[in-house]
Amino acid sequence: MTRTTSTATVETDRPSRYGKQLVNHLGRHEGGEWSEESNSGWIVLGAGRTEVTCAEGALELRVDGDAGDMAGLEDVVGRHLVRFGAKDELVVRWVRADGTPGTEQGTAPTA
Repeated sequence: MTRTTSTATVETDRPSRYGKQLVNHLGRHEGGEWSEESNSGWIVLGAGRTEVTCAEGALELRVDGDAGDMAGLEDVVGRHLVRFGAKDELVVRWVRADGTPGTEQGTAPTA
C-alpha cells in the first residue's frame, strides 16, 4: 500500500499541555513517548505514526501511514485532541501531502 503524510497545525495557548496529554493517552495502547526537553513526542497507531510538536501558540501534528488508513488515523488523533481541548474549542484541520484537504475535527467558534 502507498504511504503518505497528513499534517495539521492546531492553534492553542497551551500546546505543551495538550501535546503531552495526547501522547500519554494514545501512547498507552501501542507505544508513544513525550519529551519535556524538546516539547515533542510520538505515538504509534497501528501501522501509522504520529509526531506531535509544540510551536509558539500552536500544536503541530504529522501523521504518517498507509493512504487507505489516513482518514481513520487523522480522526483518532484529531478526535482525542478536540475532546481534551473542548474548553478551548480546538479545531483540527488535516492537509494531505498532495495538498488536498483531509478530515476535520471540532468546530470553529462562531463570532
